[in-house]
Amino acid sequence: MIQRTLLRQSRAFSSSVRSATRAPLSRSQFLPANRSLARPIAASRWYATEPEAKKADEAKEEGKNGEEDPVKKELEVKSKEITDLKDKYLRSVAEFRNLQERTKRDVQAAKDFAIQKFAKDLVDSVDNLDRALAMVPEEKLNKQEKDEHLQDLVSLYEGLKMTENILMQTLKKHGLERFDPSVEGEKFNPNEHEATFMTPMQGKEDNTVFHTQQKGFKLNGRILRAAKVGVVKNT
Repeated sequence: MIQRTLLRQSRAFSSSVRSATRAPLSRSQFLPANRSLARPIAASRWYATEPEAKKADEAKEEGKNGEEDPVKKELEVKSKEITDLKDKYLRSVAEFRNLQERTKRDVQAAKDFAIQKFAKDLVDSVDNLDRALAMVPEEKLNKQEKDEHLQDLVSLYEGLKMTENILMQTLKKHGLERFDPSVEGEKFNPNEHEATFMTPMQGKEDNTVFHTQQKGFKLNGRILRAAKVGVVKNT
C-alpha cells in the first residue's frame, strides 16, 4: 500500500517537472509571433505622425511668409516719402513759375499804364490844338493868290500842323495813339465809341459812324477815352 502511494507521488512529481520544462518552450514559440505583431504597430505609429510633421512645417513656412520683411517695409515707406516730396517739389515749381508770370505781367502793366493819368490830362491839350487847326477853312489854304495876311495864316497853320505831328509821334512812342472812326466809316463799337446822336442818312448802313465829334485815344491798346461820334439810323 505504501509502495503504491510513493509510486503515485513520483509520477505526479515527474509530470509536474515535465510541464514546467515545456512551458518555456511554448512561450518561446509564441514570442516571435508577438514580436512580429508589435513591429507593424510601431511602423504604423511612425507613418501616422508624418502628416502632422508636414503640417507643422507648412505652418512654420506660412508664419515666415506672413511676417513682413523690415527692410522691404522701410523701402516702401521711403518710396512713398520720395513720391510725396516730388509732388510737393513740382507744385512749388509750378507756383513759383506762376508767380513769376504774374509779377512780370504786373510790372509790364505798371510800365505800360504808368503815364495813364498824365495822358488823360494831355489829351485835352491835343484836342485844343486839333480844334485850332480845324478853324482854318480849306478854301483859304488852297487859294492860289494869297495876300500878306493870308500868307501869314497859312504859315501859322503849317507851323501848328508840324507841331501836332511831332507831338503825336512822341505820344505814339509811349503807347498813346489817337483814332478817328469816321475816316474809314467804321461800325459802331460800344467798347470804343460813344454815340452822341443818331440820324438817318441815305446811302449808308445802320450803325455806321459818319461823324466824329471828339476823337478817341488808346494807351497801349486799352481805351483811354472813347470817341464821341454820330451814328446812322435809317429805321
